[in-house]
Amino acid sequence: MQTHKISEIIEKIKVLEAELEEEIQKRREEFFCDMGKKIAFKEHVLAEHRKNIENIFRYIANTPILNIITAPVIYSVIFPALLLDLFVTVYQAICFPVYKIAKVKRDDYIIIDRHNLQYLNVIEKLNCMYCSYFNGLLGYITEVAARTEQYWCPIKHAQKMNSIHSKYQNFFDYGDSVSFRADLKSLRNELEKEK
Repeated sequence: MQTHKISEIIEKIKVLEAELEEEIQKRREEFFCDMGKKIAFKEHVLAEHRKNIENIFRYIANTPILNIITAPVIYSVIFPALLLDLFVTVYQAICFPVYKIAKVKRDDYIIIDRHNLQYLNVIEKLNCMYCSYFNGLLGYITEVAARTEQYWCPIKHAQKMNSIHSKYQNFFDYGDSVSFRADLKSLRNELEKEK
């Protein structure tokens, strides 16, 4: 498991993340009033948005030809993404209750709201919806996989990873068989308490 020093560092990171979120929220308030799921922009911001929309014909004319040619390839990935979304959602619905793992809320990851921005033309809105869905889906799948890994094999890798998921820091050190055997059940039990 974690040493005291690692736990301290993780706590410092959490404090910094909270501070960062507070600053991001202040920045949001400069542009809009958050009304839950519905967002209302301040009037001067809406005026700026309308002024900064790019005509769709000008947008296409200014788009590099290779971007236009490769667009169908990019958009073709939507089909396997939708299938993966379905399979992961069904997997979670069937398996997580059996293992007593709290389900991942898909809506916390797949957030599609950029199409409401008035300064985006139709193509830009479509592109933003696609990217929001795809990146949100990857976040959702990563969290489902992280909870699954915490249940079945919560052991850190011997080699350094470029990126780690939300559960990784709680995993057992590579080679620490004593902690693994002693604390596996309690680490699994933590998954029930997830929100």
